[in-house]
Amino acid sequence: MEHATDYVETVFGKKDANQLGRTLTHEHLSMSFIDFYVQPPSHLKQFFDDKIELQTVGILKQYPYSSFYNLIYNDRYTEDAVLEDVKLYKKFGGGTIVENSNYGLKRNIPFMKKVSEATGINIIAGTGYYVSATQTNENLSKEEMYDVILKEMTIGCEESPDVKAGFIGEIGSTWPITAFEKRAIQATAEVQQQLKCPVSFHPGRDSAAPSEIMRIYQEAGGDAKKAILSHLDRTILGLEELLEFSDNAKCYCQFDLFGTECSFYQLNPSIDMISDAQRIERVKYFRDNKKLDRVLLSHDIHTKHKLIKFGGHGFSHILNNVIPKMMLKDFVLEEIDMLTIHNPKTWLIS
Repeated sequence: MEHATDYVETVFGKKDANQLGRTLTHEHLSMSFIDFYVQPPSHLKQFFDDKIELQTVGILKQYPYSSFYNLIYNDRYTEDAVLEDVKLYKKFGGGTIVENSNYGLKRNIPFMKKVSEATGINIIAGTGYYVSATQTNENLSKEEMYDVILKEMTIGCEESPDVKAGFIGEIGSTWPITAFEKRAIQATAEVQQQLKCPVSFHPGRDSAAPSEIMRIYQEAGGDAKKAILSHLDRTILGLEELLEFSDNAKCYCQFDLFGTECSFYQLNPSIDMISDAQRIERVKYFRDNKKLDRVLLSHDIHTKHKLIKFGGHGFSHILNNVIPKMMLKDFVLEEIDMLTIHNPKTWLIS
């Protein structure tokens, strides 16, 4: 039964949870990913200059982290492209975007407000700490992190005091998990236990990482049922292994790299990145095992080349391309609504 008082915190204040509409739970509107630059293959260096053109975008989709221009996702070119992309997302039926940038990813709340106001899309800001390598102060104590997260969730964000964060995330860790990252997970758990709020985790690129994150989080008092484990489409690749993780962890399992159609994954070349067809098969596997209520979908757009203006699939890809494919695979509208409306809403409600 719905409660009349259920709401979520957007960049423009409280919003009735029943008015969120179709929701993307892991996206970025403005951030910088230059800390993760990878040298391109020497024989292809000619394709990686200071712009993205039709004749270079194909190569860039294979090696997206070898272009500084692509990784700068907070310049005016990106902002113009993001604004147009979110307008299209609204046009094609989108309602809400959960923006996962926080400390370490150069979060930009004023831009979130600008996009929300110009498009009518609800934007939900995150708080907390990304991976150690992106931090300016790795010596922050758990208590100091707790204080910042709690303040941003209940009073207002540091750079935008009029805006409260609507969730804690994406809380980033590498593999093995560093001491800083462990403290960030523990601080997240302590705030979550106090506020009953939603949280989202970015795991290191190892199949053991999701379970270790959830162990640290739950031992510190966090509620697994309010937590998302992101990027499972590049982290736990076996179907049975995925289901076992879901059964043990009890968190939301998120497939958030929809639109990434390249088997070579620069940030972990030892694995074969799955395709959208394989992502749909994983969602179907969860459905067939009666666990569709624990699944979330998104794109994790964080580089220029994923935006429509730069030759990418954009924020509307799931709505325009993935859902029709799912319907061909015998998903019904009720199941699509669960994945894109009801599951996100249930996660977001504190």
